[in-house]
Amino acid sequence: MTTDPVASALDSAAQAKTQLLHRLDGLSDNEYQWEPAPGCWSIRDIDGTWVAELDPARPEPGPITTIAWRLWHLAVDCMDSYSARILGASGSGLPDDQFVGTAAEAITVLDTSIDHFVSGMASMGDDIWLALGADWGSHADRTGFDLLLHANRELMHHGAEIALLRDLYRALAINQDR
Repeated sequence: MTTDPVASALDSAAQAKTQLLHRLDGLSDNEYQWEPAPGCWSIRDIDGTWVAELDPARPEPGPITTIAWRLWHLAVDCMDSYSARILGASGSGLPDDQFVGTAAEAITVLDTSIDHFVSGMASMGDDIWLALGADWGSHADRTGFDLLLHANRELMHHGAEIALLRDLYRALAINQDR
């Protein structure tokens, strides 16, 4: 039996996306912006522009983030950033630090950004095995395939975090109704 690793990785990305979109079904704007702890990073409306909070110093441990922030991170900070760097254009066209203010818009941007990245990676052919190059800094020697695997980890990792935040939000709502 012969297995194509690229096809397997692309299939994994598609499955992770489908699972995440399923878990996002019914996401309300209140839940999207819910801050489960003080000091959360989120997406904030600054003079009509939704901006992601981020400290360039990347504190350790990082703050707890909202579902809105995690969706920005997946759609713009990851998928769009990777697409722009390796494919020449992002899926959403949003600036790196900006996002959208509603859950419905966020899900649409996420869907578009993932599709753009995955379809772009699928179209790379044998170039997916080439090194990313100097623009990728310490990851210069990594390949496009390595980037695809990393994107899969991001989808699964942050998708699970978003699912947990949704579970916690629901549990708190149920307990408040008692």
